[in-house]
Amino acid sequence: MKSFYQLCCFLFGFSVLSSITFVFWSQPSPPCNTEAAINLAKQNKSIDILAFPSSLNQLSFSAKPPPRLLKVALFVKRWPQRNLAGGLERHALTLHLALARRGHDIHVFTTELPSNATFPRYDGAVLSFHPTQPSPAGYLNQALAWEQFRIQNATGRPFDVIHTESVGLLHGRARNITNLAASWHGIAYETIHSDVVQDLLRGPDEPRRSIIAERLAKVIEEVKFFPHYAHHVATSDHVGDVLKRVYMIPEERVHIIVNGVDESVYRPDPKVGEEFRRKVGVPKSASLVIGLAGRLVKDKGHPLMFEALKQAFMEEEGFQREVFVLVAGDGPWGSRYKELGENVIVLGPLEQTELAKFYKSIDVYLNPTLRAQGLDHTFIEAMLSGVPIAGTRFASITGSLIVGSDIGYTFLPKVESIKESLYKIMGDGKRVLSRKGEVARNRALHLFTATQMAAAYERLFLCISKSPAVKDYVDYCKYPLPWVSGGQRTY
Repeated sequence: MKSFYQLCCFLFGFSVLSSITFVFWSQPSPPCNTEAAINLAKQNKSIDILAFPSSLNQLSFSAKPPPRLLKVALFVKRWPQRNLAGGLERHALTLHLALARRGHDIHVFTTELPSNATFPRYDGAVLSFHPTQPSPAGYLNQALAWEQFRIQNATGRPFDVIHTESVGLLHGRARNITNLAASWHGIAYETIHSDVVQDLLRGPDEPRRSIIAERLAKVIEEVKFFPHYAHHVATSDHVGDVLKRVYMIPEERVHIIVNGVDESVYRPDPKVGEEFRRKVGVPKSASLVIGLAGRLVKDKGHPLMFEALKQAFMEEEGFQREVFVLVAGDGPWGSRYKELGENVIVLGPLEQTELAKFYKSIDVYLNPTLRAQGLDHTFIEAMLSGVPIAGTRFASITGSLIVGSDIGYTFLPKVESIKESLYKIMGDGKRVLSRKGEVARNRALHLFTATQMAAAYERLFLCISKSPAVKDYVDYCKYPLPWVSGGQRTY
């Protein structure tokens, strides 16, 4: 029996790694019916959004709040605190704040904040927080959070829809809840790609991490329990494909809604950018300003980025004379970057308003991440700011963000490849970078705004929510809706 299990694991692992090798060099083909579905939507012909094979962000929804407002339960491990939040927490805040501002009743089930902190208040929105003490391991205490949920669900109007950010609500409790959606910001299948890359980069005396052997088992476990969630939201096109093809979840239960960020905060403003440059010490003689942001740690690729910049400064006199690098973020590699000299300016972690100015001040944004999961918000923030982007050639990045050379640059997770991109960027110059930035911003405005993301989630939530007992019930799963007023569609 044991040998049979080992054989099954080997065959499954070979399949996974073979697929990973393929997506490392190329992109999976989109479903053959994607283009047809998009064309039908553009022609205003009725489609079922549950069966829509591509990103719901591509559809046009009304800017007006819908006639029917929802009571939404959100399960999230932690609520973001200022500039310390990760991508999942920032997504939870951006999405549900936008939904609250559209009039929906949002209830957040999450872990208590530290004793000296309180949940914030937001302009134009009311979110109801139901915090619980963390579990012994520091995670959301499922039993306590579920009891809080049961109390609120029995108080007045029951919840119309339940949303869990990843496994904020574990599958054991999510089972058999039909009006539930889980958003995935990283799945085990993707992390195997990251593990392969990081193993290739380990030193000759560095032992192989045991996590590699454990990861395959985690993929198998996810394939087993993911079907317990009624609906799945993939935050990148690649993850949507994997959930359908590898995790074998029926297509009508997998929905792609790519991440979005606040377009009112991240937008171009050359004057503000120039002021920020002066403030942080970038000289007027600088012909190129490169930006790095996020957690400055090993698995975000900063050892590779450090070495690539070090070699570029040493090899090219023009690079050392004309190129400056701004580094925003916190982590051990922040102090290392300072070793590269005055051309590298380490800013530390920035609040959102200062981070927005940072993007406005750079000519190109680089993210050397070694983590293949999901869509990094920093890419989207840069794109909305009118800045071209450069990133590691992972499937989610090249499948949703850097879909062509007119938007930015891609590189392999190798020092030489990153350095080649640096030289290419310097050679292209500001005029070419500016054109790429315009294309990047136009794509981001079409797909990656908080408004577009929230509208897509709103329609999905309306679709899967429990039907109200009213005579004029409309099928929110249909797109576009049949409501017309004075010749104009109202929602």
